[in-house]
Amino acid sequence: MSEVALVIDSTTNPPGEMLQELEFSLAPASIIWAGVEYRDNIDISPTEFYTRLETAKDMPTTSQASPATFEAIYEKLVAKGHDILTIVISSRLSGFFSSAIQARNTFPNANIEVIDSHTGAMAVGLVLPKIFQAAKQGASLQRCREIAEHALQNTGVLIMVDTLEFLHRGGRIGGAQKFLATALKFKPILEVVNGGFEGVERVRTQTKAMSRLVELLVERIGNRKPVNLAAMHTNAHERASQLLEMAKSKIEVARSTIAEVSPAVGVHMGPGAVGFAYMAGVD
Repeated sequence: MSEVALVIDSTTNPPGEMLQELEFSLAPASIIWAGVEYRDNIDISPTEFYTRLETAKDMPTTSQASPATFEAIYEKLVAKGHDILTIVISSRLSGFFSSAIQARNTFPNANIEVIDSHTGAMAVGLVLPKIFQAAKQGASLQRCREIAEHALQNTGVLIMVDTLEFLHRGGRIGGAQKFLATALKFKPILEVVNGGFEGVERVRTQTKAMSRLVELLVERIGNRKPVNLAAMHTNAHERASQLLEMAKSKIEVARSTIAEVSPAVGVHMGPGAVGFAYMAGVD
C-alpha cells in the first residue's frame, strides 16, 4: 500500500509548531502588487504584507496556483510512489480547486483525490494532524479522505474585521453585503457558511465584538468535545492572544494555537482582523 502524501494550498498557513509536526507539499497563491508578483508567504511575509497594506494606495490582487504548479507537485510525489490527498480552500473563495482538478486529470493512472474544503485558513489546518497521523499509520487514500471530510464537517470560522472594504474590493463579500452600508460605525462579525462569507452581526465596539465572538464560538461548539482551536489574526497577534485566553476561560480546549492569516486571504480581511477557527467533536 502506498503512503498517502498531503498537498495543501498556501492559504491554510499552519503556524510554526504544526510545520515541525507535519509533512505536506504546498501550492502557493500569487499576490500581484504594483506590477510585482509574490508567492504567498514565501516571497513576502505576513508582517511585511500587512504593514504595507495599512498605508497602500494601490491594492494588491491575488490568484490561485496554476494547474502547472499542482502538476509539478504531483509529478514528484507520484514518482516516489505516493497516493495523494489534496485539500484546498473553498471553491467559492478561490480557484485552487479547479487548478488541482485540472492537474489531477493529467495523471489518469495515479491515485489522486482533491477535496474542496468549503472553508479555509486554519479550519483546514486543524484537520491536517488527523489525516497525517492516519497516513503514517498506513490508512488508505480513501480512508484518509473520509477522515478529512468528517473532520471538515465539524469545523467553523468566525472572524471580526475592522472594515468590509477589503472584502468588498476583492469581490468576496458574499452574504456580508447586507452590512456594507452601515459597517462604518460597527465591527462586522462574519462566518464561513457553505463555503462563503456570511454576515452574522455588527457590534459597535472592538471590545464588545471580541466578547461576542467568544459567545458565538461557545454557541457553535455546544457540548461537542474535544475542541481544537486557533485564534487567527492579520497583524494583530496581541489581540488574538487575548481572544484565545477569553475563549479558554469559557470552554475546555484540547489543543490551541495562534495563527497569522496568510497574505492571500488577509488581502480580503484587511489589517487588524481577529477570529477563530475551530474543530469540535472529532476524536
